[in-house]
Formats: sequence, structure tokens, C-alpha cells
Amino acid sequence: MEDTQKRGWVTKALDVIERVGNKLPHPATLFAILAGLIIVVSGIMAAIGVTVEDPIKGETVTVFNLMSSEGIQYIFENFVTNFTGFAPLGTVLVTMLGIGVAERSGLISAMLRGLVTSVPSSMITAALVFAGIMSSMAADAGYVVLVPLGAVLYAGLGRHPLAGLAAAFAGVSAGFSANLSLTALDPLLADLTIEAVKNSAFPEYAGQIQYTMNYFFMLASVVLLTVVGTWVTNRFVEPRLGNYQGEVEEEINYLTKAEKKGLILSFLSLLVTLGLLSLLIAFEWSPLRNNEDVLMSPFFFNLVPSIFLAFFIPGLVYGIVTKNIKNDKDVANQLNETMETMGSFIVLSFFAAQFVGFFAKTNLGRILAIKGAEFLDSTGINDFRVVILFIIVASLINLVMGSASAKWAIMAPVFVPIMMRIGYSPEFTTLIYRIADSTTNVISPLMTYFAIVIAFAQKYDKRVGIGTLISTMLPYSIAFFIAWLIMLIIWVVVGLPIGPDTGIYFDGDMWK
Repeated sequence: MEDTQKRGWVTKALDVIERVGNKLPHPATLFAILAGLIIVVSGIMAAIGVTVEDPIKGETVTVFNLMSSEGIQYIFENFVTNFTGFAPLGTVLVTMLGIGVAERSGLISAMLRGLVTSVPSSMITAALVFAGIMSSMAADAGYVVLVPLGAVLYAGLGRHPLAGLAAAFAGVSAGFSANLSLTALDPLLADLTIEAVKNSAFPEYAGQIQYTMNYFFMLASVVLLTVVGTWVTNRFVEPRLGNYQGEVEEEINYLTKAEKKGLILSFLSLLVTLGLLSLLIAFEWSPLRNNEDVLMSPFFFNLVPSIFLAFFIPGLVYGIVTKNIKNDKDVANQLNETMETMGSFIVLSFFAAQFVGFFAKTNLGRILAIKGAEFLDSTGINDFRVVILFIIVASLINLVMGSASAKWAIMAPVFVPIMMRIGYSPEFTTLIYRIADSTTNVISPLMTYFAIVIAFAQKYDKRVGIGTLISTMLPYSIAFFIAWLIMLIIWVVVGLPIGPDTGIYFDGDMWK
């Protein structure tokens, strides 16, 4: 840190957030405490009879009491399965096996050294943020692939690895909805919007909604967020982190002939691998293709094996060519070494899994989301201010309920009809929800992959805790929120379509 220099108010504020946040217990301990707290809160809420009406099923949602006999039985019966069924656990471990071979064979190091000697360093940050944004094409893979690679890249450049980690994390998480292409999230949210419209006063409009309804806006958002993310990294994050005091495992040297040959052959092996994988979805007879809706194909929902192979095979080829891998024992040793480094993540995942499981079982997340929707409806605001208020409420809900589809499944039946009555199209409501859902991901300790990012960061600084990560990522969250809101206002004022044949406003008189 630049202790001897005059510090601006932004840096001082972030330092306060970091100090306060780092006074919290170790993340594993914190999740254990939160899991225990959920048990107690569920008992209190159930005792006082807290309930809400589910806008989807029209049924009463009650708090499941984990302190009851049934609740205690649930805890004991699911203590192991909460852990083994924790979504990021298998994804991270399997993916890291592939990355481990690519890293320990020397492939990643060679790629970084080749990049450093050929690409201007001024473009690295923008490329990293852009790649993070585009990684949403592979669902959550960016969290476990690009975030650690961002740290490795910056370390290789002699820059602070946490700045690279932060830039990648910002692109992957805060820019999750933006992309140059449609992703699996588009049809998923669109289907929930369609169901909400079918249950509104204008059910006939449901047939007008397309999966591409937000494409134009999200396409433009890629450019905006790449620029903003690069600026925040260079202006705030990296200067605040200062010079990295840790050890860099190896210096960057020019590539040898053997390394260049290894890179070429590993790249060719990657092309062959990707070509073979494409056969799983490219044709009507492909086994992982959904011919009715390609974006909803099993291939896109089961990308972990593809990611594993895309790293493992090129890493194996590179290691064989450069003689860093001589036999199967070398490969097994590299895999073992990779798993040894994941110990802290596994411990953290155990306690995080219990908290996530308990929180979901109690229905507290659903209740908070529904109550937030009811509050917005009760304000009576019926102009653009409700758009801003909606974004704020949805952003706050995102701090306690991470899944974008789960939140929208609860919120869409309430908010879509409200916004249609005000005069905003269901497609526009979906759009502003996506903005709100993305921007606060990086500062939510309850976001599924937040603990994983901390584990990655602790590889370079053991002192990193929740406070450090939140204070590092807060500038991205604020900047993305403001930039996206300004762009949204301009979009509305100009009256641009947000997608093909998709407008901002809704005329209820046409659909009575």
C-alpha cells in the first residue's frame, strides 16, 4: 500500500471497508456461524408465524423451522449431501484438474511469456475484462477458469496478481448478463417472463416475447463494461493494491524453440479437441443437441467435461513435446499436486455448503425476495423512478439470494404485471432486472462463487478475507451500476429497441 503518499477519500473509504470486513472471522468460520444463525433465525421466524404469499403458485410460504424435530432430522440427513451436492465443488475440482496439468506442464507459463513479449501491456486489462464478460457463454466456468488465470497473468507481468484476479472477477460476475452472443441465460429468463405475462391481465402478449429480447442492449453493454472495467482497474484497484510483495514463482523469459514447438502442437491439439467436441452439438444427430432449442441443449449445461479436456489435452501435448511429461506417473503427480493446493477451498466449501443448504431449506430467501417486491409495489410510484427503485431493490435482494433464475422466478410474476400497468414492456423489465442482478454479484458474500474467489486470492496473500475482496470489488460494482444506468437512461430517451422487434414501452390498450 502507498502509506507514505496522500490518499484520496475513495481509497480511505475502501481501507475502512477492508479493515472492518477483515475483522470478520475466517470465511470458513463465518459460514459456520451463519449456518448456526440460520438455524436460530428459522426457529424465531417460525415461532412468530412469518409468512408470505407465493406469487407463482398462490400458496402461503412459511418458514421451515430447523430447530424443530423435523428440522433437526433434515440437518443430520443432509449434512453430507449438502457438501457433496454443493454446486461449485465438483465444477472447481474437475476443472482445476485440467488446469493443473496445463499449468504444471509449463503450457500456461509459456503462453503468458509469449503474450507478454508480443502484446502491449496496456491492452492486457481490457482483454481480461472482455474475456470475463464473454465467459458467460460457458455459464459459471469463468469463475473457476478465468479468475485464477487473471491472477497468474498479472503475476507473470510483474503486476499485482490480485488486480488481475479483480479485473477478471469483475468481467465474469458484474458483467454476467452482457455478451456478444446469446447465452443459456437468455431463454431461461425469457421463459420465466413469458409465464409471468401469461398470468397477467394481458396473457396474449406472451406470444410476442422472443429469446433475443435484450440482445441489442446487452451487445452494446460489452463495450461499455470493458471500458469501465479497464478504467476502474487502472485508476483505482491496482494503484490501491500497490506493488506486490510476494514471490513470483518464475521470471518471464523468451520462448525456446522447444517451447514454441510445444505451443504450436498444443494449439493444434486444442483445435482438434474443440472440433471433436463440436460434433456433440453441431448436427441434428448430435447426442448433446436440443433440436427444438439449440441454446437449451444439454451441451451448454454440461460444459465442465469440455473445459477439462480443453485444458488437459493441450497441457498433456505440451508436456510431452517439451519433455516435462515423460510417463503416466508424471501426469498423476501433477494431478496430485493440483489437488493438494485445493485443500483450503474444500474446507471452505464444506461450511459454505451447509449455510447455503440451510438457507434454501428455511425459505428465508424466498420470503425476503417477495417482501422486497411487495415493498416496491406499495410505493405507488408510476414513472421512471420505479425503474431506478426496482434496480435498487433487485440489487439488494441479490445480496442475499444469488441465483438469477431463482430470483426472477419469484420476482417476475409480481414485477412484470406492475411494470406493464405503468407502461413498460415485459422485455424491458427483464432487462433492468439483469442489470440489477449483475452489478452486486461481486460484493455479495452469499454469492455462490464468492468463497471460491477468496480461496484463489489467498494463494497470493494469506491475509485476504471477505473485507479485502469486497473493498477491492466495490469500485467495479459502483462504476458498472452508474455506467449501466446512464446507458439505460440514454437508451430510453432516444427510444432505441432493446432487441429485435422489441421496444421499451407497453401499450395495454392494444392488448385488452
